[in-house]
Amino acid sequence: MALRHAVLAALLDGELSGYQLTKAFGLGVANFWHARPQQLYAELKRLEGEGAVAGREVVQEGRPNKRLFRVTDDGLAELERFTAASAKPSFIRDDLLVKVQAADHVDARTLIAQLTERAAAAQARIDLFGNLLRTMRGDRAEEEFLLRGERVGPYLTCVRGLAFEEGNRDWCERVAAVLEARERSRARH
Repeated sequence: MALRHAVLAALLDGELSGYQLTKAFGLGVANFWHARPQQLYAELKRLEGEGAVAGREVVQEGRPNKRLFRVTDDGLAELERFTAASAKPSFIRDDLLVKVQAADHVDARTLIAQLTERAAAAQARIDLFGNLLRTMRGDRAEEEFLLRGERVGPYLTCVRGLAFEEGNRDWCERVAAVLEARERSRARH
């Protein structure tokens, strides 16, 4: 997947400015694709040049003008081609896993602190995803929303983000507990 597909998918809900796109990435898209604001602006420019998105100038009183972008028919066709292609398996690339791999030869207390910090960060994202999911479905039960909600895609990616962060939190807490137990055991012997 390229950034272009994530941008096109983020624009499916309607026109967004570059700033709004950056916010959308920070809230929902970031659970499956990370991009810095300057990357997003550069990608919007490329996509507009290719005709996959269309931008229009909005004049604002007392503030600089802004550009709003929307997906064009060419952009939708690009998303259709992308969706039809086989999905490549994902993989984990995480420096914390390298550190845990070396757990028997490094300071376990430092590693435990990093695992605890990562678990807390995961919990914060779990809370964020939970709030986003509740906001998206409104007063409907989840099953009702999944069957009849207007746009189920963002909801489902948010569900995946939630599960991912729950897995991160649970793993970090388990590994920290194992390392703490090993430290206590060594101290007794």
